[in-house]
Amino acid sequence: MPKERKAKIFMNGRSRAVRIPSDFDLSGDEVVIRQETDGIITIHPARQKRSPGELIEWLRQAAPLGQEFPEIEDLPLRSVDLDLPE
Repeated sequence: MPKERKAKIFMNGRSRAVRIPSDFDLSGDEVVIRQETDGIITIHPARQKRSPGELIEWLRQAAPLGQEFPEIEDLPLRSVDLDLPE
């Protein structure tokens, strides 16, 4: 069953804000807020942007797949007509 709690809405500068209770932990520093046509508001953690260096580091530390990839037959090249109709 989903958790549900009341939360206070307050002013923060010229914006309205909602204090999210600590037991509703969200990762990251940003959220995506969506208001549906029926008034329901959802809040989701925003996707974290990753740098190329983080991916390379993850790949270096990742465990090997433990399987060999099958050989792939090199097919002969074929010409393709790239002329577009006018």
